[in-house]
Amino acid sequence: MFRNLNKWCFRAVTLVFLAGTFSSHAQGDALFKAKCASCHQPHKNGTGPKLYQVRQKWTDGGAKEGSIYQWVNNWQSAAAADPYAQTVSAWSPTAMSAFPDLKKEDIDAILDWVDAQPDPATAPADGGATGAASGTSTEETEEGSLAWIWIILGIIFTVVILAVGGVRRQLRIASEESEGKETSEGMTYGEEFRSWAWKNRKYVGFGSLVIVISVVVSLFLGLYSIGVVEEYQPSQPIAFPHDVHAGTNGIDCKYCHNSVTKSKSAGLPTVNVCMNCHKQINGRTPEQQAQIAKIYDAAGWNPEGAGAYTGKTKPIVWNKVHVLPDHVYFNHSQHVVVGGVDCKQCHGDMAKMKETAKVQPVSELNKVEGNIPLTKATLTMGWCIECHGAKEISTGSIDTKNDGYYNEIHKRLLNNDKSLYKKYLEDGKVTVSELGGWECAKCHY
Repeated sequence: MFRNLNKWCFRAVTLVFLAGTFSSHAQGDALFKAKCASCHQPHKNGTGPKLYQVRQKWTDGGAKEGSIYQWVNNWQSAAAADPYAQTVSAWSPTAMSAFPDLKKEDIDAILDWVDAQPDPATAPADGGATGAASGTSTEETEEGSLAWIWIILGIIFTVVILAVGGVRRQLRIASEESEGKETSEGMTYGEEFRSWAWKNRKYVGFGSLVIVISVVVSLFLGLYSIGVVEEYQPSQPIAFPHDVHAGTNGIDCKYCHNSVTKSKSAGLPTVNVCMNCHKQINGRTPEQQAQIAKIYDAAGWNPEGAGAYTGKTKPIVWNKVHVLPDHVYFNHSQHVVVGGVDCKQCHGDMAKMKETAKVQPVSELNKVEGNIPLTKATLTMGWCIECHGAKEISTGSIDTKNDGYYNEIHKRLLNNDKSLYKKYLEDGKVTVSELGGWECAKCHY
């Protein structure tokens, strides 16, 4: 019995070790794709040099200990402190991005994963075809890596449960033998379970009912996550720091998104809008200059000398962030001009956001001073309905807004149903919902 127990324990420990290895491998894979893949490849030079065995290369080149980790966090400080890092900085005119959030363990996980990648040049002749036939997208690979972690954990827990159950069964049989009782040694696990379940059928039935109800409730709760896209932040071709433009420089949102007051869409700034400033401003740091150079490429602008347009343009393909279903109608001008809604109510305080735009979670939006506190997830129907029920169109009579749209509504209410209008003013304000903001046709085609 105890020899079997030792075997089970050894196998369980081995699986735990393998799970840790697979977890680290998956972490390195995910971090590489998120942080490095846009510029680096394991075995081929690109915008940045190949990363295969780069730690050994730095050691052989005489780099200071830990210099490569400092390089990843902030290449400029590494280049200032280490002569070898200074030579690496001259490898490409394109400056490397800084990743101060990556810890030493994260960097090691990335480089361990890179070193584990086979060189395509040494792969079999049909390797490329096989890979192309069975290849998957980046998203599928990342999801597969995460799925494997859960599968391994499930196997580990199953092994532990079986091991404990086996030990308990052997101890029970030994106890029955010592007491002279009839043992159940010849019974299978299934037979033992059925016998136990029948003896405790009341508890088993109640437990089964609880489990079924829990599963059904979990499934229904899971439906609420469909279409919830909080924290969604796609990559963009140019890093645009909103805190510098809208915060430090005080540029009004409407200068760049100039159709927000007269169109359904807020619109993206054209390259010409960017060039209004960036003809003269080309950046103070290598990182800024590299990003602004992309604007020059898009506009076909040659900054050399006095500067001139070449006529060779390269469109910037921005990735849409706030995407609503096709059956949902939303008009920016209606909310901004007529409703007087501030941009930060839906987008957050962009003057403090270093990142490019993302779908701000409602918890972050509620922290912004002046915002109406809401509880439903951002960009969901409940979020819109909740705001329509709380947003005041007017405090008191709506003709005080001195707006032709609301003056007309005020006149119709007074002429058609004065009692209804009086009811609306019982709380001293008129909300969007009281003017039909909860009607289905307001937002759905």
